[in-house]
Amino acid sequence: MNLHILSSRIEFPHPELADEDGLLAIGGDLCPERLIEAYQNGIFPWYSEGQPILWFSPDPRMILYPKNFKRSKSLGRVLRSGRFELRIDTNFEAVIRACSATPRPGQDGTWIIEDMIQAYLELHRLGIAHSFETYRDDNLVGGLYGLSLGGAFFGESMFHHCPDASKFAFANLVSFAQQNDFHFIDAQTPTEHLESLGAERLSRELFLQQLEQALKPNSLIGSWTQALQ
Repeated sequence: MNLHILSSRIEFPHPELADEDGLLAIGGDLCPERLIEAYQNGIFPWYSEGQPILWFSPDPRMILYPKNFKRSKSLGRVLRSGRFELRIDTNFEAVIRACSATPRPGQDGTWIIEDMIQAYLELHRLGIAHSFETYRDDNLVGGLYGLSLGGAFFGESMFHHCPDASKFAFANLVSFAQQNDFHFIDAQTPTEHLESLGAERLSRELFLQQLEQALKPNSLIGSWTQALQ
C-alpha cells in the first residue's frame, strides 16, 4: 500500500485502499467539512499526540442495528430504577473531556487530544455532534458522544464514573435511534462487549453499501435536548 497524503482539497482515496489495519491516509486537517466528508465515506480520524492526523476505514466494521439491541435483564432494571437521569446535548464538552481522561485497557494515552476535542466541539456547535449524558444527584457520571448524519449515528467514545452509567446512556441512544428510524449505530472497531449487545461485524464493502443507504434521509441537525421535553 502507498499511504495517501492528503492535500488542502477536501477529498479522500477510496476506503478499499486502506491497509490491513484500516489506515487509509495521513495529513489534512480537522475542519468540519473534511470531517463530514470522511464520515460520509466510512472514514474517521484516529491518532495520538505528536502524530500527524491518521485516517482509518477498518475492515471489518462493527455496527448495531437498533432493532437488534440486546438489553439484559440487569440493564432493564437499571433503566426502570430511576437511579439515573438522562440529558442530551446539555454538556457536550464535559462528556468529550471525560472520555479523553478515561484510561483504556491496552492503550497508552488517548486519541482524544485537544485538537480533536476542539474539532468535535465545533461539530457540536453546528448541530452534527451529540452527547447522551447520565446524571446522578445532578452530577455527570457517564455518557457518550458521536456524530449524526442522515440515518446513521457514528459513536466515538463513552465513559462512566459509576457502574452502569455508560450502559444507561447507550441504551437511551438506541431508543432514540429506534424512535427516529436510524439505520444503524456505527461502533467502528469490533469488541466482544459490543457483540454481546447485539452489534455485528460487516465487511467494509457491505458497510459502505449500508452507509450509502443510511445517508439518504435528512440529518437531524441541531440540539437534541428537546427530544426529552
